[in-house]
Amino acid sequence: MNVHLRNFSQISIFAADMKKTLIWIGALVIGAILGTFGISWVDEVMNFVATVYTRLFQLLAVPTIVLAVITTFATFGSKGSGRIFAHTLTYTLLTTFAAAAVGALLYVLVAPGNLPIETINNGTQPSDISPQTSYVDHIVSVIPNNLVKPFLDGNVLSLLLLAFTVGIGLSKLPDSENKAVIVKFLVGLQELLFLLIHWLIWTLPLGIVAFAAQLSAQVTAGVVAGSIGKYVLVVLGGNVIQFFIVLPLFLLARGLNPIHVLGRMMPAVLMALFTKSSAATLPVTMDTAENRLGIRKNIAHLVLPICTTINMNGCAAFILVTSLFVMQQGGI
Repeated sequence: MNVHLRNFSQISIFAADMKKTLIWIGALVIGAILGTFGISWVDEVMNFVATVYTRLFQLLAVPTIVLAVITTFATFGSKGSGRIFAHTLTYTLLTTFAAAAVGALLYVLVAPGNLPIETINNGTQPSDISPQTSYVDHIVSVIPNNLVKPFLDGNVLSLLLLAFTVGIGLSKLPDSENKAVIVKFLVGLQELLFLLIHWLIWTLPLGIVAFAAQLSAQVTAGVVAGSIGKYVLVVLGGNVIQFFIVLPLFLLARGLNPIHVLGRMMPAVLMALFTKSSAATLPVTMDTAENRLGIRKNIAHLVLPICTTINMNGCAAFILVTSLFVMQQGGI
């Protein structure tokens, strides 16, 4: 009897996932079609809706990062967290170097040419290209001097530092009524935050229509497919190779099926594609990882906020390729 109930529950969950996936795909198709029409008022409405969704997810992302790290340390303690952090940092460094290497290799193979000299001469020349801040100044800026400023500035590194400190501090406090009240308050606040995230995800098909229409309109207008085609090809090609070849190899090395992982994480993947923001995607990423992929809560709450901040494979390839391209235009 219990086996039949469990099988029925699994079938129901699978059917619900399939229904949600089909709705998302349908919204994607509808949005892509709307974007190709080139109707100005439709594009304006879609841009407005896409902007609203991006801002709402960014609004929820910052407190999600802070509360996830604090409650993870406060609830599960710091035992084993160092090992998890070391694995996270190792994975981040390996995938970042891999993305940069792929970008460099593609740059050599595709070999983007120089822009016409008149295009370069007509461009705006910066009056001062010297570094504005040193590495030491940047490190100092990460260390917060009050509790409010990092939230106002959206300084995720400062917020992570605060969250680690508060979370580890709570885990080291002796058990008492005061500690229990603080932890319950933070956990309750996090549950409220996730409820708001679930509401936002429930309405996300409307956002997908807007995001897809916005992206389709940009491609149709030539914003994405610009005149410097080889440079764009290297940037996009590097991201495609990283996503469909390099990252699946990392998963296979850990004994994970890339197709299964991609299928389970598709809502987060689509959200990242449309919003072009890891921070805005974080609430969806955490929800999808826990409820669809089955990642343990304490692992997801510790690893995902960190990776949102430091694991930027696309940026690694883009910045390297752009630096090479700009230096080439300057004759270096």
